[in-house]
Amino acid sequence: MEIEDLQTFVEVADAGGVSAAARRLGVSKSIVSRRLMRLEGDLGVQLLARTTRGAALTEAGALFRDHAARAFLEIETARQAIVSDGELCGRLRVAMPLTFGPTHFTPMLAEMSHRHPKLHIHASYTDRFVDLVAEGFDCAVRCGTLRDSTLIARYVGPIRGTLVASPAYIKEHGEPEKPQDLLTHSVLMQGTESWRFLDGDDIVTIQPRGHFKADNGSALAVAAVAGLGIAQLPDCIIHEELEAGALVPVMARYPLPRAGAFVVRPPGQHPERKIRVLTELLVELFQRDPRFSDHSARG
Repeated sequence: MEIEDLQTFVEVADAGGVSAAARRLGVSKSIVSRRLMRLEGDLGVQLLARTTRGAALTEAGALFRDHAARAFLEIETARQAIVSDGELCGRLRVAMPLTFGPTHFTPMLAEMSHRHPKLHIHASYTDRFVDLVAEGFDCAVRCGTLRDSTLIARYVGPIRGTLVASPAYIKEHGEPEKPQDLLTHSVLMQGTESWRFLDGDDIVTIQPRGHFKADNGSALAVAAVAGLGIAQLPDCIIHEELEAGALVPVMARYPLPRAGAFVVRPPGQHPERKIRVLTELLVELFQRDPRFSDHSARG
């Protein structure tokens, strides 16, 4: 029984199909099918029932899945323990936010690649919500407030935001004094999200109507500098605009609730070492990068 066959079976079982598992493993669908057939031949039972929508576990497959996952994890952990200098190998497929992932997180990935040259890092940058299992990602870096899910999350650092506008917009339209005033202002949004503000210990929630919408925070920052309206933006992507005066804080009496950055992964007993290494490097990044500190955006 081959260890790669066990890994492939677990990936197909978790992803619900051969295609998704092949993307996750970085191999062709024919290789995945061949490994599954070999494993079923070794065991003498059918583990998966192929359907038009993918693959479903048989009763035997459901019983075998957890045993296969534990066996693969134990062998992989043992293999990594004897690799010289703890060097990582294989592939890490990670989803990162497009808004500041390329500028803020890519240097950390480059550092990880230098430290572990046998590790193949595949990074995908997008601000949309990524289905880790269906799309074959090992993990994702997500910023903001996490949705309820079955994913396992590890907090790595704070993401602080500020309500901002250009001086030209404030001069022409005035500055809102309280959250409800935003309902009569032009606001810049990613979608139809609610905006939340702190009023002492209370949270005030409003539902503004976006005058200009974009699915990327950097695009909203450009629109705000151009005077199109008021935006909620992470300090780490507008610190230069704030220091230069191209954007100014608005309605400072009602700060935004603090959010965070998280590494999220599919559920499992233990994270793979490559995910643990990525997580620790991100923790280091947030500790040393002044763009993520309390006062980086305000000088």
